[in-house]
Amino acid sequence: MPFELPENLHPDSGPIAWMLGTWRGNGHGDYPTIEPFQFGQELIFTHDGRPFFHYMSRAWILDDQGQKVRDAAIETGFVRARPNGKVEVLLTHNTGFVEIWYGHAGDGKLEIATDAVARTESAKEYTGGKRLYGNVEGDLLYAYDMAAVGQELQPHLWARLQRA
Repeated sequence: MPFELPENLHPDSGPIAWMLGTWRGNGHGDYPTIEPFQFGQELIFTHDGRPFFHYMSRAWILDDQGQKVRDAAIETGFVRARPNGKVEVLLTHNTGFVEIWYGHAGDGKLEIATDAVARTESAKEYTGGKRLYGNVEGDLLYAYDMAAVGQELQPHLWARLQRA
């Protein structure tokens, strides 16, 4: 089923409109301080006609057979569309982080980088990240680079999700 633009889509949201909806799929994670892992994930982008999307993500760890082992990360926030493809993103994580990201959207992709990170006393040290989301053959692909626990910015997560 082809994706159709909502009639009440705010004009500033055009460059990120392709992200609207529910996406599900699997991904991989790796980092020098942890063992490599596989995960399942669901992303939901909704809107109400104003120039922002509400975003919700939940993930779960998978075993080698693709079966759920346990729940993993949850994040929620807002993707704020600005004129000329500029984007502001606010995210809150169950692991104790709050982030502000800035970036640009266009040509079926969204690229953002952290501007500010705050964390709770019990959260692990995390200093910043970069994310790239792309519409590839109708799927949502993304890569997330992270700087944390004394490590420089480097690949951490990548996934391919299909529109539900």
